Order: sequence, then structure tokens, then C-alpha cells
Amino acid sequence: MGGNSERTTNNGSIQNSNGYTEEKIDELRCLLGKVDGDPLKIVGVGAGAWGSVFVALLQDSYGHLRDKVQIRIWRRPGRSVDRATAEHLFEVINSREEVLRRLIRRCAYLKYVEARLGDRILYADEILKDGFCLNMINTPLCPLKVVSNLQEAVWDADIVVNGLPSTETRQVFEEISRYWKERIIFPVIISLAKGVEAELEPEPRIITPTQMIKRATGVPIENILYLGGPNIASEIYNKEYANARICGAEKWRKPLAKFLRQPHFIVWDNGDLVTHEVMGGLKNVYAIGADFTCTPYVENMNFRHEEKLFTE
Repeated sequence: MGGNSERTTNNGSIQNSNGYTEEKIDELRCLLGKVDGDPLKIVGVGAGAWGSVFVALLQDSYGHLRDKVQIRIWRRPGRSVDRATAEHLFEVINSREEVLRRLIRRCAYLKYVEARLGDRILYADEILKDGFCLNMINTPLCPLKVVSNLQEAVWDADIVVNGLPSTETRQVFEEISRYWKERIIFPVIISLAKGVEAELEPEPRIITPTQMIKRATGVPIENILYLGGPNIASEIYNKEYANARICGAEKWRKPLAKFLRQPHFIVWDNGDLVTHEVMGGLKNVYAIGADFTCTPYVENMNFRHEEKLFTE
């Protein structure tokens, strides 16, 4: 949101969107007990496609309010970008004039030229600062504040966004718990992770990512929410219409739904946390199964079509 853009409210009146943006963040700051001069600290943990897009959406919407909010993302350092990916990234940059101009203004373009020529190795956390997620090179994001030290990223965070895979959630949040031992006020955690773990003792059951986080950190389940929906990260960032639900305790889900809602990204709220988490994981299973089912059918139809053309 920028400039002097306007929005239409439910009653048809026109409201300045900058004013509405500040209103939403002020409401959330008040709920979290923030005072003037103490910015709301939001940190994304994990920089896959969905985690990076989610943080970039917040940066696009609220990043200009620097005295009120600080938005960062953590990813592990050290992962290098291979030569083929660097070459493709260079093509993407040169095909987007606004991205090209931005990198030149930031004096960041030369390193991509050097990587394209094989004279330099780029790293995933390095390119994320310029808005390039390694999992989603074709969709440049806004520049992000990237932190590679986990303790620095989370120790004083007010809102933590879990963008990790479910297979890594427990391990990383067990480490995070060590940095929260002296905290008096628990943070609010929004989990984007899909998937479950199986537990056999004392009786068979499934463990969802929000339950993993609760066990790992001791944060009350009332402060842990799940957000998910039938969405593709790149489409959301490209402002294609999408919707999602944020699920958990009413105290947090309703103000967070309002805070996260955008004209192209509609966020509803629901109290049924576990069901939505489980169904979020099953959605991926269904998608994989549908792909396995449909691909042979499509290939068979293409073969028949080509066979018919050949015989004719």
C-alpha cells in the first residue's frame, strides 16, 4: 500500500489506505502492550517460498512504518547458489526493469553479473536481502531484512511466523526455547507449516506443528495459531486473489485476521485449530495423489492424439 491510495469501506465511504494501515498496526500494538518508541517486532523463521512471501507481504504493507514495526526473516547461512541458478537469476533480473533499476540503485547488480560469469558464488541469505527466494527465483520479492543468527532474530520478537517445514519445526523451536528462558511475556506464534508427526505412546495419536511448538517452547497454545489455505505462494505475491484462515484462540485470531487481510488476500478466522492443521497437511497429500493420477491420463491422451494425427 502506498502513497495516497484509497479504499472503499463496507458502507461505501472512501478511506485513505495509509490511515487504515496505521489503524490496523496501532490496534495490534495496543493489544500486545507496545509503547511509543518500542516497535512491534515481527520475525519470520524459515525462508522457503511461503515463509518468504508471507514476510514480504508484511514488509510491503507495513515496512514504511519503521517507528511502529520492525520486520525481519531468519534463514540458515551458508547455502550457495549453483551456477545454473545464478544464470537463471540473472535472466530474471534483466527481464524485469523495476528489479534491474532497484539493484543498480542499491549497488547490488554487479555481484549478479559476476555470478553469471562464474567469478563469484552467491548465497541464499545474500540474495534474499535483495528479494530473491531460492525456492522461487521467478518471482522477485521486495528487499528483506535477513538475519542469519537465530538468537538475534527471535529473542525479543513479539510475533514469530513459523515458515519451516513440519519436519524441521520441532528441532528449530527447541533451540529457540533456549533464548526465551528469561522472557516474562510470551510471543504470539503464527505457524504456516503443513504436516503431522505420529506418536505411539501412551496411545497412538498425531502431533501437529502447533503442538510441536507448544511442547518445544512452553508457549501456551492460546498464543499459537495456524494460517493456511488453498494457495500458491507466487500467486499471492503477484496479487492474484486468494484466501486463507487463521485458526486459534479468539483473542489473537480476530485482530491478526484484520492485520493480515489485504484486498487480494482475504483472511478469515476460525477457532478449530487442529482440524484446519490436519486438513492443511492432507491437502498436500491429495495434491500429490491427484498429480500421480492425472499425469498418466494426460500423457495417454496426448499419445492418442499424436497417434491419430500420425495415422491420418
